[in-house]
Amino acid sequence: MPNTHTALRVAGAWLAIASFLLVAALIVHGPLAHDLSDQMKEIADGATTWSAIHWVSAASLSLFAVTGLIVLSSGSRLAASGWTMTAWAVLTVSALWTMTTAVAEATVVTNAAVSGTKEIFEAWWAFAEGKASGIAFLALSIVVISGNEAQSSERVVPAWSAWIAMISGVASFAGWALGRWFGVDFGNLLWVVSSVVMSMWTLWFGFALMRSRTDAQQDAPTDTPKPRG
Repeated sequence: MPNTHTALRVAGAWLAIASFLLVAALIVHGPLAHDLSDQMKEIADGATTWSAIHWVSAASLSLFAVTGLIVLSSGSRLAASGWTMTAWAVLTVSALWTMTTAVAEATVVTNAAVSGTKEIFEAWWAFAEGKASGIAFLALSIVVISGNEAQSSERVVPAWSAWIAMISGVASFAGWALGRWFGVDFGNLLWVVSSVVMSMWTLWFGFALMRSRTDAQQDAPTDTPKPRG
């Protein structure tokens, strides 16, 4: 049986690291271009940076998946209901789903842009963009997780911060849908900004879990047995 409190602290540490890496990647990444030719040129002009930030993204998303697996196996309050259990499961799957996008963009997409092979670029970009939709569902999972934390009597961060994370998660999903699914250019900027805010909260939440003093020692008996006689 897992030590619940240790599991939460470990999950918090990985969540904090994953969130820090994702914030850095999002800030450097910036909004996607609306026109595919412009996007190809942008990648070709900054190929080293583009590749590096997507390797960082891949590492971040892998750690989000690790966090989800630890929480799901911890038996903790974070996954005590059907909704929260589903949210952590979706976070894990969507992180793995999107991680493959990051690897594709760091390798074959970048190489195709640099070489000017438009047919290969367009084919792999379509693959990567389809897989990247997982990031929108990761945002929805954080909406549920932060909403649960806002209402929990055992929360480790202020309720107002969790409500802000919930709103930014909804905005992140909406921004991705508008920008990538419906071609509304403003959605790309909305996705980046709201995702940074959302990830700053998961960084704070992970750090708070990591520093939690609610450990197994508090559950142990504190009375010292008195000697007989």
